[in-house]
Amino acid sequence: MSHAPALAIETHGLTRRFGARTAVDAVNLRVPARSVYGFLGRNGAGKTTTIKLLLGLLQPDAGSARVAGIDVAADRLAAARKVGALLEAQGFYGHLSGRENLDLSRRLLGLPRTEVGRVLEVVEMAPHAARRVADYSLGMRQRLGLARAMLGAPPVLVLDEPTNGLDPEGIADMRRFLRALPERANASVLLSSHLLGEIEQTATHVGILSHGRLVLEGALAELKAGLAAEVEIGTDAPEQAVAVARSHGFAAERDDQMVVVRLTEGDEPRSAAAALNRALCVAGVRVHALAPRQRSLELLYRQAAQPVAAAA
Repeated sequence: MSHAPALAIETHGLTRRFGARTAVDAVNLRVPARSVYGFLGRNGAGKTTTIKLLLGLLQPDAGSARVAGIDVAADRLAAARKVGALLEAQGFYGHLSGRENLDLSRRLLGLPRTEVGRVLEVVEMAPHAARRVADYSLGMRQRLGLARAMLGAPPVLVLDEPTNGLDPEGIADMRRFLRALPERANASVLLSSHLLGEIEQTATHVGILSHGRLVLEGALAELKAGLAAEVEIGTDAPEQAVAVARSHGFAAERDDQMVVVRLTEGDEPRSAAAALNRALCVAGVRVHALAPRQRSLELLYRQAAQPVAAAA
């Protein structure tokens, strides 16, 4: 009896160079089955290059990638059959209906006619299937792109910036849909984005890429729980506040008009904040705000990616 692999995507030392520039640097991805994996990084971090390597559109200079248990380099076609991808270029025929566009893709893949109706139901586009794609909103086109990616029921879906260009209502609608996608499509989802807020509300796991390197990966809830506590201080003398905090052993830095102080491991946040406030008052630093920072994906990203950016 065969079992689905525990990892939907797995890479070992995956590396790709373009001349002297290393776009993907020894990346070890671990995407659990039936997860929504938020693949994060600013523009130029190497996300799109990594995706192209996973899809077999680029060859790695070193390392390997497995998708649904299949080595991409050893059998690119077999691996491709296990992946449905939604990239930026949608390539639909505007004069054809949504159903007709999907039917063209269905025939190219050699799939039965019933497959078109199935994916239209999954993406909730069946009521609009007879309309011309030229008359679709951007959100509807994104849904149609998802339907095309799901033809043949691949166990892995790779979605590159699926909320790009959507209005707030469309983004909220897509977010709801993506959260339910593993159950509805019986698939694992790699969701590439630079929108931290959207990933935080959608993903179960995250991987953070910075300058081609995977700097953090894991279950989002666990990673947030392990964050170092931070205190945000409002003061009219931020440089002096930073100096005082550092003189008392805290890591401190300016963040726009505020001062952010990172507590050390083992510090009880309330006691540490009180001690910090006392030290600032004794030094004559007027404090008009002092509050703990929420343990968010934004904070997680900043703590993981900033040291790499500074060293690059």
